[in-house]
Amino acid sequence: MDNLSNIFRLVNLAAGVMMVLGGISQFFPTSLQSVVVGCYVILFGLGTAMLEFQIPPQINRYASFMFSFVGRGVFYIFVGSILLHDHTLRVIAGSLIGLVGIGYVVLEFIPSIEPPENMRDAHWDGEQV
Repeated sequence: MDNLSNIFRLVNLAAGVMMVLGGISQFFPTSLQSVVVGCYVILFGLGTAMLEFQIPPQINRYASFMFSFVGRGVFYIFVGSILLHDHTLRVIAGSLIGLVGIGYVVLEFIPSIEPPENMRDAHWDGEQV
């Protein structure tokens, strides 16, 4: 299971990096909407990457969806769909993030795969679905 946890950690870090890169690419060409969306996507990417190293206590309260495969998957699909337009880098980043999200949603329904330690909240009882 430790090997699987490392794989999830790397996938989540890669998704965070792709969010940051996709967010940066939102700034070109510059418009108010693209700057606002870019800032949000960059913050989402930094937050996703940060969760792989440290879990602030506020996350359990305000973003508990990040502690389940389906919650994190829908979040990744949402962020991926925001990036899917105009520029090649955004389309690639958005597609990859969305595919990771779809993969996480599917993993929620496979009982033999448990979420890694950093995707479990403090009240996790070992059961899924």
